[in-house]
Amino acid sequence: MAQLKQIHSQTIRTGLISNPIVPAQIIAFCCKHELGDMEYARMVFDTMPEPNHFVWNNMIKGYSRVGCPNSAVSMYCEMLERGVMPDEYTYPFLLKRFTRDMAVKCGRELHDHIVKLGFSSNVFVQNALIHLYSLSGEVSVARGVFDRSSKGDVVTWNVMISGYNRSKQFDESMKLFDEMERMRVLPSSITLVSVLSACSKLKDLNVGKRVHRYVKDLKIEPVRVLENALIDMYAACGDMDTALGIFDNMKSRDVISWTAIVTGFTNLGQVDLARNYFDKMPERDFVSWTAMIDGYLQVNRFKEVLTLFREMQAANIKPDEFTMVSILTACAHLGALELGEWIKAYIDKNEIKIDSFVGNALIDMYFNCGNVEKAIRVFNAMPHRDKVSWTAVIFGLAINGYGEEALDMFSQMLKASITPDEVTYIGVLCACTHSGMVDKGKKFFARMTTQHGIEPNVAHYGCMVDLLGRAGHLKEAHEVIKNMPVKPNSIVWGSLLGACRVHRDEEMAEMAAQQILELEPENGAVYVLLCNIYAACNRWEKLHEVRKLMMDRGIKKTPGCSLIEMNGSVHEFVAGDQVHPQSKEIYSKLDEMSVDLKFAGYSPDTSEVFLDIGEEEKESAVYRHSEKLAIAFGLISSGPGVTIRIVKNLRMCVDCHYVAKLVSKVYNREVIVRDRTRFHHFRHGSCSCKDYW
Repeated sequence: MAQLKQIHSQTIRTGLISNPIVPAQIIAFCCKHELGDMEYARMVFDTMPEPNHFVWNNMIKGYSRVGCPNSAVSMYCEMLERGVMPDEYTYPFLLKRFTRDMAVKCGRELHDHIVKLGFSSNVFVQNALIHLYSLSGEVSVARGVFDRSSKGDVVTWNVMISGYNRSKQFDESMKLFDEMERMRVLPSSITLVSVLSACSKLKDLNVGKRVHRYVKDLKIEPVRVLENALIDMYAACGDMDTALGIFDNMKSRDVISWTAIVTGFTNLGQVDLARNYFDKMPERDFVSWTAMIDGYLQVNRFKEVLTLFREMQAANIKPDEFTMVSILTACAHLGALELGEWIKAYIDKNEIKIDSFVGNALIDMYFNCGNVEKAIRVFNAMPHRDKVSWTAVIFGLAINGYGEEALDMFSQMLKASITPDEVTYIGVLCACTHSGMVDKGKKFFARMTTQHGIEPNVAHYGCMVDLLGRAGHLKEAHEVIKNMPVKPNSIVWGSLLGACRVHRDEEMAEMAAQQILELEPENGAVYVLLCNIYAACNRWEKLHEVRKLMMDRGIKKTPGCSLIEMNGSVHEFVAGDQVHPQSKEIYSKLDEMSVDLKFAGYSPDTSEVFLDIGEEEKESAVYRHSEKLAIAFGLISSGPGVTIRIVKNLRMCVDCHYVAKLVSKVYNREVIVRDRTRFHHFRHGSCSCKDYW
C-alpha cells in the first residue's frame, strides 16, 4: 500500500489522475489485493465524478472480500441511486460473502432485482442465488433455483451440495451426487470434498469408497484439502488403516490432517493411541485440543480431561463453547465445583456465547456438584430454555432431594407450553421416588400415557419399582415387574433388590438377585448387595455360600473410591488409602474425629460388613472407608464453614452415612456426598435423603 500511495501521489502531481483508468486501477488494487485498504479505495472512489461499472463492481467485490457485506449492500444501493444499472458481475460479487442475517434481510429483495433486470438465467447469478438461499436456511428455494438452471456447470452442483451440507441434509447431498453422475457431469475436487463430508457425517463407507475411486480413476490431483476429506471420512467410518495409509503418504500435512487421525482414534475409544498422535502434532488449534479432550470424556477419564484443559490454557489456546461444554461435563462427573466455577467466570470474562448447550452444561455441572441454588440461577438467566434445560432442572432437583420443587418445575414447564418427553417423565418419577411421594408417582405414571401419549419404557417401570420398593411396598413392586409389557432388565431387578436391603426381605432379595445374575452373571455389585443383606440378617452360612460363589466365578468387589476437590485439584481416596501425600495428617484427623464423634453419641455400625470376623476388626474395616478419609482430608484442607463435597463411586454405607451426619453437626459443616444413586446433603446432623437411600 505504501508504494501504491506513492504512485497515487505522482499521478496527482503529473495530472495523470484525470484519466479515469488511473483511479480505477488504484481502486482495483485496493479491492482485489489481500493487502488492499478499502478506506483508501473509498477515498479515491469519492474523487471520481462518474465511476463506471468496472469501478462499482470492484468496490462491491472489495467490501465482500474484507467481510463487510453491509458496506457492499450500501455501495449497491448508492449505485442504483446514481442511475448506474448493475450487470451480470455485480450480483455474484455482492452475494458471495453475505452472512446469514444479511441473506435473510436482503435476499428476497435482491432476487426481485435480478429477475426485473433479466439476469435470472445467468449461470453465475444462479450460483450466487443458490448460495444466498442456502445461507438463509431456505434450502427448498435454493433447490428451486437449481432445478431451473441449466445444470451444465459443475460449480452449480457444488453450490447446491454445499447448501445441503450446511443445512445438515446430508442424505440430499448424496442423492444430488447420484443425480450428477447420471447426468454425466464430471465432479471437481470441490464436489468430492463436499460429498466426502456428507459421507463422514452419515458414516457411509460405501459411497466414500466410491468417491475415492473417482480420485484414482480420474487422476484428480490429490490436493491437501481432498486428502484431509478422505482421511476424515475413513476415520469417521472406523477404517483407520486406510485413513493412516493416506495420512502417511501425504506430501504435506496440516493441523486438519492430524486432528482427523486423533478424532478417528478417539471415536473408536482408543484414546491412548489418539494421544500418541496428538503429542506428535507440530501445531494444534482449539479444534484439535477439543477433539482430544472429548476423547477422554467419551471413555470417562475425567481427570485427564481436566489435566489436558490445563495444558491447553498453558499453551495459550483459547477454547470455544464446545470445549467449555466438555470441561463442564468432566467437572460434573468429578464433582469439581471450584473448577466449574472458574469455567463459569472464564465464560463470562471472555464473553463466550452461552447458548442452550453451554447453559444446560452449566446447569448439569452445578446440580452434579450439589449446588442447587446456582443451577437454578443459571436456568433463570437463560434467554432461551429448551426441553433439555427444563428436564435437566427437574432431574437435578430430584436427585438432590428437592422432590416438591422438581414437580413444581414440571408444572411450570407445562405452563410454558414445553411438551415433555419420555426423559422428562423419568425425572418426574425420580422426584417422586426420592421424596417418597408414592400416590403422586402413580398419578404421573398414568398421565404420561393419557395426557402426553408416551408409552412407558423399561426405565419408567424401573422408576415405579424403585418408588414402591423404597416405600416398603415390595409385593406391589414385584407385581409391577411381573406385569411389565417389556422384559425387565437388571436395573429394574436391582431397584427391587435395593429395596429388599432396606426392608431386610431376604427371600425376595434372593429371587431378585437370581434374576439379575441370569442377565448379568459377572455383576459384582449384586453379590455384594446380597452379602450385605445376609450380614444384616446374621445369615453367615448364606453369606459364605455367596462369597464362595464369587471366588469360584472370579468375581471381585468393586473397590470403593471417593473424590474430593480442594483448591482446584481433585484428590482420590480408596478404602485404607496410604498413598496420599498427607496420609499421616489425614489419619491423625480421623483419630481426632473418632473421639469427637463418640462424645456426640457415635457407635460404629458394622451391620454391612460381610466378613465373619470379630467386632473390633469390623470397626477397623469401616473406620478406613474412602469417604471418611475424604471427609478428614476436607476438614484439614479447608477453613471453618466451607462445604465439603465428595463423589463416591458406590452406594454410601450405613456407617459412613451416620458419620457424615455427625460431622455436619459437630464441626458445623455442610457435607454433600454424591453416591451411585443420589445426593446426600448433610446439615446440622440430618440428611436430605431422610435416611433412605
